[in-house]
Amino acid sequence: MRSILVVNPKGGCGKTTLATNLASYYAVWGVPTALVDYDPQRSSLDWLEARPDKYEPITGIAGHAAKLHLPHGTKRVIYDVPSRSVVEKIVKMMTHADAVVIPVLPSPIDIRAAAQFIGEFVSKGHLRQRKKLIGFVANRVRENTIIYHELEKFLGGIDIPFVTTLRDTQNYVHAARRGAGIFEMGASRVEKDLEQWRPLINWIEGKRVSTR
Repeated sequence: MRSILVVNPKGGCGKTTLATNLASYYAVWGVPTALVDYDPQRSSLDWLEARPDKYEPITGIAGHAAKLHLPHGTKRVIYDVPSRSVVEKIVKMMTHADAVVIPVLPSPIDIRAAAQFIGEFVSKGHLRQRKKLIGFVANRVRENTIIYHELEKFLGGIDIPFVTTLRDTQNYVHAARRGAGIFEMGASRVEKDLEQWRPLINWIEGKRVSTR
């Protein structure tokens, strides 16, 4: 079983979008998958409730339960960690994680928040032991913009893998509305998106040389 943490203490950076689409990827390939939602807003669980029966099943679990009970045979567990989570809590969860995905938006506020987040890891001595587990994703990107190039320069200057860039597209909105992931949409419509996801999937699955 492999576990993937999707985390960023700042809200609105697309954690749930990444978590739900990761879960849908594994479901499409018939991998028994659980989606654990730690966010009180229950966005991931709401997405699952909207998911039609025609799609492959994904087990939804409320992370605030006293004890997590994963179904027997679960192979992939995706954790949607809420904003406002403190570093100590994240570090504790990382102890059992095989990969930690941090989405960052191309905005000055998000860049500063990401720098502060990593700074806290460095100051507490956590980064050195765990940096191989952590990968950044530039999320909701419009390429050829000044702020994206600033984000790209920032992420490229950190000693942590900058795994991939996901573009700003309504495909994610349309998929989420019907409880699906982009991996369950028409291939011709999401061809570019699937290409952008490939490095992330490879990295999570242990092909760490596929970093950007």
